[in-house]
Amino acid sequence: MGGLLNASTPNTEVVAALTANADDYTWVAAAIGSQNAAGLQLASQEPVMAIGGFNGSDPSPTLAQFEAYVKAGKIHYFLASSIGEGGGNGTASQITQWVEDNYTQVTIGGTTFYDLTQPLSSSSSSSSTGSSTTG
Repeated sequence: MGGLLNASTPNTEVVAALTANADDYTWVAAAIGSQNAAGLQLASQEPVMAIGGFNGSDPSPTLAQFEAYVKAGKIHYFLASSIGEGGGNGTASQITQWVEDNYTQVTIGGTTFYDLTQPLSSSSSSSSTGSSTTG
């Protein structure tokens, strides 16, 4: 079985990335809906924010709250997910769009995340594809 309510079990690379420097963050990751968050949290034994509650449709946190958490360095990764989760125009979709527009996409163990510690540079467009996430 995949885990709680069919939550997926992340591979060891993802768990290693989430647990690296975990004490530096309030949440090692954020994911839309508790099912997406559950697998990450159960495997890493570290706090993962479930955006939008159980199915991603609750307006919590707001986009402004999420932005403040990120800017304060409280969340490390954002799990890329289907834009349909949480409703097309809901808070979860707004947060997803903000993350995609502003942060570096990384692939860890075949799973796509956004590294919320690596904003995209709008002033100098130097390539960030060579960035390494080991540590």
